[in-house]
Amino acid sequence: MSRETSFIPNEYYHIYNRGVNKMVIFNDSLDYDRFQSLLFFVNSKRTGKLSDLSKSSHPVWEFERGETLVDIGAYTLMPNHFHLLIRSKSKEDVALFLQRLQMSYTKYFNIKNERSGVLFQGKSKANHIIGDNYLKYIFSYIHLNIIKLIQKDWREASIKDIDKAIEYLSKYKYSSYLDFDEEERNEEKILDKSAFPEYFPTSELFKKEIFEWLNYKTNEEIES
Repeated sequence: MSRETSFIPNEYYHIYNRGVNKMVIFNDSLDYDRFQSLLFFVNSKRTGKLSDLSKSSHPVWEFERGETLVDIGAYTLMPNHFHLLIRSKSKEDVALFLQRLQMSYTKYFNIKNERSGVLFQGKSKANHIIGDNYLKYIFSYIHLNIIKLIQKDWREASIKDIDKAIEYLSKYKYSSYLDFDEEERNEEKILDKSAFPEYFPTSELFKKEIFEWLNYKTNEEIES
């Protein structure tokens, strides 16, 4: 389900997709939780179904995945779209991962909402990330996406309330922000931080980078 992209092994990519006609694809916490579970579960060279796990007494996070299809470095889920930062292992593995992810979630969503048909807007888009500065920036870009939920125009204008934005980031459960903020939770298993440069060896350095981008937008507006 990815567009025709020559995914180069050990290279980094920003993957994103949205609901068809920009429809909402995450209606409640169950939807977000299911997609996060899929980010972990389908990222495996082993085959398996979430329905199999539902019959087990063990939670999805205890599944022994073995070798993964891609390395995930960051993600954010928004009401009508998602963002992923991945490191490719091969073109075929990336394609298989995205196919499993979107098909599994579409099947779940359609059954839950008694609908049929496609859910995502065509094939996932993939931007090849070239350069250390760009890769480091993508961590901030992906995590800061959720600020749109409290201020839609924050990238074009200034942040109206930085404290509110920071508090919102720290409480939003459907991104990997909390996993860089050293909050212990099962969803951290989605990530393989060792596959990415160690830009943020501490949560303090991670938050410093994030907050600098927020402050930059505010100061940019003040100085203009």
